[in-house]
Amino acid sequence: MEADLTMLSQVSPVRWSAPEGRWTEPDLHLFPQDGHRYEILDGSLHVTPRADARHDSMVESVVTTLRSAAPPGWWVCARLGIEMGTSNLVPDVTVLRPHSSGSIWVDPADVALVVEIESDETRRYDRLLKPAVYAAAGIPAYWRVEAGPVLRVHALTDESYQALEDVGTDGQLQLDSPYPIRVNPVQWR
Repeated sequence: MEADLTMLSQVSPVRWSAPEGRWTEPDLHLFPQDGHRYEILDGSLHVTPRADARHDSMVESVVTTLRSAAPPGWWVCARLGIEMGTSNLVPDVTVLRPHSSGSIWVDPADVALVVEIESDETRRYDRLLKPAVYAAAGIPAYWRVEAGPVLRVHALTDESYQALEDVGTDGQLQLDSPYPIRVNPVQWR
């Protein structure tokens, strides 16, 4: 029996284990590139299921809209990580100011806007937790795209976001932040 257990342990894949304390950015490299989103919120691991095709299409549409209006030197990135103290979050879309660091995990000081595309699995996370961390890090603008699609635009005031504008499928909106841009969420379906 002992020989059987020894053989079993020799053929079993090596498994990782949770760290002794808080999760940190290097721990995120342990996970496979399997479509799940692995993030750290205040030292705790958070895993989001793989996004569906509709979500991915919406991310691409928002990126295209933001890139088409971006002045020279601005960067619009899908799923770029932001390191904020004990948190490492990955927004659906990130807009970086000119002369940003270009590192794998960007500094929040380089970020002008984060956008989250809400899904059933991320609704509470995108509405409550992530905006609080982004605001505490000083990121000046937060957009949340809900089913419909409906765009909810927020701006940083003190240490929290204030709702500025909502635009649904029947409207257009001219915004000045992060740079002058006209958005029409109906185009993001």
